[in-house]
Amino acid sequence: MAGQISPTRTAMLASKAQQKLATSGAELLKRKRDALIGEFFALVKDALAAREELTGVSKGAYLSLFTAKAWDSPEAVESLALARSSSLEVDMQVESVYGVKVPKINLPELRTELAFSPINVGARTLTAASEFQKVMAALIKVAATETKLRRIGEGIKKTSRRVNALEQIVIPGIIDDIRFIRGVLDQREREESFRLKKIKAKLEAEAEAEAKGIAAD
Repeated sequence: MAGQISPTRTAMLASKAQQKLATSGAELLKRKRDALIGEFFALVKDALAAREELTGVSKGAYLSLFTAKAWDSPEAVESLALARSSSLEVDMQVESVYGVKVPKINLPELRTELAFSPINVGARTLTAASEFQKVMAALIKVAATETKLRRIGEGIKKTSRRVNALEQIVIPGIIDDIRFIRGVLDQREREESFRLKKIKAKLEAEAEAEAKGIAAD
C-alpha cells in the first residue's frame, strides 16, 4: 500500500486523519460489541427460563393427554383432535438492539374457550386440549427468544470481525503509510539541508575568494 501512496505532507495529514477515524470507529464498535454481549447473556437467562416453562407445560399436557386417553378412550381423543384445528395468532414486529434486527413477538392472552363444542367431550379431554394450548404458546416463546439470541450472537461475531479488521489490517496499514511518508519526507529534508549547506559553502568560498582578490588589488 505504501508504494501506491504519494509521499507528500498532504498525504501525511490525510493518513493521520484516517488513522484517527479508524481508531475511533474501532472503539465505537468495541462498545457496541460489549453492549451486545451484555444483552446476549441477559437473553440466555430468558431462553433457559422459556425452555424450563416449555418443559413444565409439556409434562403437564402429555400427562393430561394420557389421562384423557385412559378415561375417554384413545379413539375419542384422536377423533376430537382431527375434528377441527385451532390456531394461535401472534403479533410479530422487528426491533433494533444496538443495530441488530431481532424479532419481537407479543403473545396474546390464551383464550379459555376451545375451537370445538364441548358437548359429548370428556372433561379430561377438555383439560388436555387446554394444556396443549399452553404448550403452543410456550413453543412460540422459546422460538422467539432463541431466534433473538441467535441474531444477537451473529451480531457479536460480525462486530468482532469488523473490530479485528480495523485493528489488525486497516490501522496497521495506515501506520505503515505514515511511516513510509515520514521516511520519504525526512530523506528529502536531509537532502535539501545537505544541498543548502553545499550552496552556502560555495557562496562563502566565492565571497572569500572575491574578498582576497580585492585585497590583492
